[in-house]
Amino acid sequence: MTLEILTPDNTVYQGEVVSVTVPGTMGSFEVLKDHAPIISTLEDGKVIIRTGAKAEEIFFITGGAVEVLNNKIIVLAEGVIQK
Repeated sequence: MTLEILTPDNTVYQGEVVSVTVPGTMGSFEVLKDHAPIISTLEDGKVIIRTGAKAEEIFFITGGAVEVLNNKIIVLAEGVIQK
């Protein structure tokens, strides 16, 4: 599964992931392989990226949207702070 985190300025993250947790407007949710297609707005909060073998990266986003389609996840964030 591939993930891209984009801001108006640049590409913050691009790579293969096992799962991603995003701060949806109605609550956080996790995206795993073969997730149903979805488009959702995002609140300020943590994007937790898991790349396997307990490897984890956390970014703090300030709003945006996410699209999941055919095992490709695109997070369009207004701003990003890596933690």
